[in-house]
Amino acid sequence: MSHLLIFGLGYSAQRIANRLAARGWRISGVRRTAADGVIAFDDEAAVRAAIGTATHILSSVPPDEGGDPVLRRYGAQIGIAPARWLGYLSSTGVYGDTGGAWVDEYTPVGGGRRSHRTEADLAWQALRDDVRIFRLPGIYGPGRSALDRVLSGQAKRIDLSAQVFSRIHVDDLATGVIASMERGPAGIYNLADNHPCSQNRVIEYACLLMGKPLPPMQDLGAAALSPAAAAFYSENRRIANGRAMRLLGWRPAYPDYRAGLNALFAARPDVISG
Repeated sequence: MSHLLIFGLGYSAQRIANRLAARGWRISGVRRTAADGVIAFDDEAAVRAAIGTATHILSSVPPDEGGDPVLRRYGAQIGIAPARWLGYLSSTGVYGDTGGAWVDEYTPVGGGRRSHRTEADLAWQALRDDVRIFRLPGIYGPGRSALDRVLSGQAKRIDLSAQVFSRIHVDDLATGVIASMERGPAGIYNLADNHPCSQNRVIEYACLLMGKPLPPMQDLGAAALSPAAAAFYSENRRIANGRAMRLLGWRPAYPDYRAGLNALFAARPDVISG
């Protein structure tokens, strides 16, 4: 039986786990605290036992000020583990600001604000020759989309007309990672949809779907964003996904934000337009 060990069983990783569990895979999850069927990160005996039996290992744990916590604690064992597949969920933030230019997996990293993420990305690459690094842009899906921000009154339109971002539906993220378990070489893969665009266009389309008024256009200073949200607007890039499509045979089911939001809207009986 295939056995996937996941460090950081959060929103995206849980989506991957659910799909593979439905195929009969054994899933082991590691979080900060133990829960039903989930191992506590500090339970070294249980974690090391799972590392020793897993056929596939995936980490979605972000770095902290001291680096990557998974590698810091368990990296030496993962490096020699018998698992035949090893993956790490990274971020396209490692590319930094490109002024809206396209980036692919050969674009230099380390010039942006996500220095800890870059260091973790590089550390996972150095751990083993068979590691798959998945660089991800903004992730959206059920409960975490522009629809939810509009409904909650938290949606904003920022007056930065040249600002462009990429994004990915969480289900496309899951199918991309799973595709790499079935085919394709180790290495780095950008998983993003086919249509980078401004965040304003996404918010405007969500409002159109639900028949809600547009949030006012604001400049960055007047929007009173959190430091993390404001930092989001400090970088501008388009993410190319061609390598994943060529080598993994992967295609996003939601190739642009309209397709993704349409599906999310259709699945939400609690969303009333007008």
